[in-house]
Amino acid sequence: MIRIVYVDPESQREVVADLEAERIRIGREGGNELVLPYMEVSRFHAEVSESDHGVVLTDRSTNGSFVNGQRVFGKQVLQLGDRVTIGNCTLHVYTAEQVRQIQAGQVQHAQGGQVAYPAEVYQQPGYTPDAAAATGAMVAVPAAGAKPAVDVLDVSGARGGVAPVDLKRRVHRRLLQYMDLKSLDMNQVAEGELRNRARDLLVDIIGELESDIDPSVDRDLLIKEVLDEALGLGPLEDLLDDESVTEIMVVSKDQIYVERDGRIEFTGCTFTAHEAVLAVIERIITPLGRRIDESSPLVDARLKDGSRVNAIIPPLAIKGPCITIRKFGKKSLTMQDLVGWGSVTQQIAGFLEKCVLGRKNIIISGGTGSGKTTLLNCLSAFIPSDERIVTIEDAAELRLPQEHVVSLETKPANLEGKGAYSIRELVRNSLRMRPDRIVVGECRGGEALDMLQAMNTGHDGSLTTGHANSPTDMISRLETMVLMAGMDLPIRAIRDQICAAVDVIVQQTRFSDGSRRVINVTEVVGLQDDGRIHLEDIFRFQQRGVDSRGKIQGEVLLTGYIPSFVPDLINAGIVSDGNFL
Repeated sequence: MIRIVYVDPESQREVVADLEAERIRIGREGGNELVLPYMEVSRFHAEVSESDHGVVLTDRSTNGSFVNGQRVFGKQVLQLGDRVTIGNCTLHVYTAEQVRQIQAGQVQHAQGGQVAYPAEVYQQPGYTPDAAAATGAMVAVPAAGAKPAVDVLDVSGARGGVAPVDLKRRVHRRLLQYMDLKSLDMNQVAEGELRNRARDLLVDIIGELESDIDPSVDRDLLIKEVLDEALGLGPLEDLLDDESVTEIMVVSKDQIYVERDGRIEFTGCTFTAHEAVLAVIERIITPLGRRIDESSPLVDARLKDGSRVNAIIPPLAIKGPCITIRKFGKKSLTMQDLVGWGSVTQQIAGFLEKCVLGRKNIIISGGTGSGKTTLLNCLSAFIPSDERIVTIEDAAELRLPQEHVVSLETKPANLEGKGAYSIRELVRNSLRMRPDRIVVGECRGGEALDMLQAMNTGHDGSLTTGHANSPTDMISRLETMVLMAGMDLPIRAIRDQICAAVDVIVQQTRFSDGSRRVINVTEVVGLQDDGRIHLEDIFRFQQRGVDSRGKIQGEVLLTGYIPSFVPDLINAGIVSDGNFL
C-alpha cells in the first residue's frame, strides 16, 4: 500500500489517498491510479512504486516533477518528508511501514519538507470519505474546520513567515481599491513617491486585518511582496537581483523556474493570480509602445537593464500568461571572461579576433540558450572604434563598447495591423545608412537573403547568429531561410551566395552539465563539383567523457587545416609571420 497526501489547489482541502497497486500512475486524465484534474498536470505526469529502498518516483512529463524544489531526471528514491511537486500540487508519499511508524509516534518529522500525517491520524468527527474521487480509491477528506489530532510540522527551513497566497491576494485587492480612491493622477506621480504612498497604505491595511493574520507571518515581507506585485515585477524582483540566475521562466502563476549554472530549478515562488502575471507583462511592454491582448497574444520586449523578455498569453498559452526573461549581466562580458570560464580557448579567442579585424563575415550557430548572443557581443567588441556599426535586433540586447553604434529594433503592428517593421526591412534600410559593419542579433527568416547580399556588397566583417546544431546544419538553415524570402532562386544560386558571403561559422553548444562551449570553428571554403558546400573545421572540441561530478571532459583540437583567407590577413598586416594563431 502507498499513501499519497496532497492539498487540493482549488478547495484547499487536504486529500489522503490509499492506493494498493504496485505502480501508481499520476496524471490529470482517467486511467491513472491517482487523478489530479488540473491543467498544470500532464495527462500522464509521473508514477510512484515501492522498492526495497522505499518509494521510487519516476517522472514521465514534459514540465517535470520536483522533489524539494529540484527537478527529477529519470527516477529518484523519496525520503520521508520529501515534498513532491507535480504541476500545481504538492504531495507527500508514504509506504505502509512509514504510516505505521508515524501512527506509533516513532517518527515526528523528517528533513526535506512538511510532514503530512496519514488518514488514521484524523480519526475524529468531521472527516468523511470522498466517494467521488476520480481514482476509484477511498480518499479521506477533512471537512471544513476539522483539525488534525497531531500538529503538522513545517521543517522545510525555507522562507519562514511567508504569508499565504490568499492573504496576499486579499491585501493586494484592498490596496488597489484604496489607491484608486485616494490617488489623484497616478500617471503624474514619480515612481519613488508612488511606492512610498503604497507602502503607507499597506501598513494601514495590515493594521485593519491584524486579527485575521497569523502572528508568525512576517509583516515586512508581506508588504514587500504585495508592493512588488502591485508596482513592480512581483516575485520576479528578487530573482532579477540574484546574480546567479541567468534565466527566469514563468510557466504559470504557480510555476516559476530559473536557470543557474546551465541547469533549470523550480523556485517555489508564486503570483497571487493569473491577472498579476498579466499586469507584470503590461508593466514591461507599455513603456516600449508594445501591446499584448487576445488579437496579439505574444510579444518580445526588454527590461530597463537590457534583459530580453518574451511573453505569451491565452489563448496561445493554455496554463495562463507565460514569461521568459533572459537576464543581462550587470557588466558587459569580454572574450577574456569567456576564456576564464572555459567557454572558448585562448587560441580560439585570438583567431576570432583576427577574423573580426580582417573583416571576415561570421555566423555564430547554436541551440537555444547556448550563449550565441553573449559570444556575438564579445566578438563585436573587436570591431575598431573608428568604424560605423549598425545593430539590428528584435529586442535590443547587444551592448557594444564603441561609441559610433546605431541600434535598431523591430516594431510590431499597431491596433490596425499597420506600422510593423521587421528585421528584414531594417536590414535593407541599414544599407542606406553607410554602415561599415552590420550586426544582426539573429537571422531566422527571409532577412537571411538580405544579410547575405549585404555581406556580398561591401559590408565585409558583418556578424549574425542562427539556430542550428552544427555548421553543416547552419548551411542548410541558411538555404531554407533564403527560400523563405519568397524569391524563386535555384539552390545552386543560393549556395553561391552563401559561399561568397560567409567566411566562418562558430558553433556554440550547451552541454548536459550546463556548460557552454565553442565546439567548432569552421571555414566555408566554397562550392564543390557535386554542388555541395565544402566546410573545413579549423578547431574542433573532442569530448573525452564525464567525470564523477557529471562535468564534461574534453579538449579543443587544432585540426591542422590552414584557412584559405590567411593570405588576406597577412596582406592586412593582422598576421605577420604566416601563423594565423
